[in-house]
Amino acid sequence: MFSLNEPSLGFVVIFLLFSALFLSNTYRLWFKTDEYYQSLYDSLTREPSIYPFRDFFLKRLENKQRWVFWQKVFSLVGVAAVLTVDVLVVMAWLNN
Repeated sequence: MFSLNEPSLGFVVIFLLFSALFLSNTYRLWFKTDEYYQSLYDSLTREPSIYPFRDFFLKRLENKQRWVFWQKVFSLVGVAAVLTVDVLVVMAWLNN
């Protein structure tokens, strides 16, 4: 039986892998911004498109400076949240 108070090692490992993916994308946003922006833009403009809301996201990417600013603001909040929850999950597992 799964309990949030007693997470399994598998859950902790998968959770930390998703956190690493988020932190990797955040690193790319902060330190390889042009490359990151271009890869997102290229994936949205590639045909055939698999993204159902492609036009919505392309519109957001039109003003690069504004997009970068807001992505970095939200990434700061995201990093704080991810690291906090990572610590809580690992602490819950250690106290198991």
